[in-house]
Amino acid sequence: MATATYDKIATTTLGSAASSITFSSIAASWTDLRLVVTGRQIYSSINYGSMKLIFNSDSGSNYSYTRIYGNGSSASSSSATSQTYLYGGYFADAPTGNAMTSLFVADIFSYAGSTYKTILCNSSVDENGSGATDSRVGLWRSTSAITSINISGGDGNIDAGTTATLYGILKA
Repeated sequence: MATATYDKIATTTLGSAASSITFSSIAASWTDLRLVVTGRQIYSSINYGSMKLIFNSDSGSNYSYTRIYGNGSSASSSSATSQTYLYGGYFADAPTGNAMTSLFVADIFSYAGSTYKTILCNSSVDENGSGATDSRVGLWRSTSAITSINISGGDGNIDAGTTATLYGILKA
């Protein structure tokens, strides 16, 4: 089996809250991409928000997903098609001053290929002793190479201190 090589393409750490983070001008130099986001959203109450991904500014009904979710006391699953963004998973919503945080990882397979794009998303939310995890597989129904990724919080701005890093993976 070939050894995967990770190259850090770019990292953004927000100095102040923002509505989104965008990685653009992504070269077709790797086999796959990995997006890692740690942080939270700002929202009026403690809740699990959402992480939304849009590729190449495509806000058409070209995204779908299937997911499983668990929080230690319950589990659920769902799916959706014809979405205008990829609902990538849960991301912590917390009032300012709360320590709740999230880890979000999206693996984007064959991002530069000429087939539809498959995305595996995993997220975990820490609520200072409790929390939840969400795993889903997503599909972007486009044969275009991914050259930009827009990340936004579904329920509020992304909080200051949130870090997003995009990696290119060779020979995955």
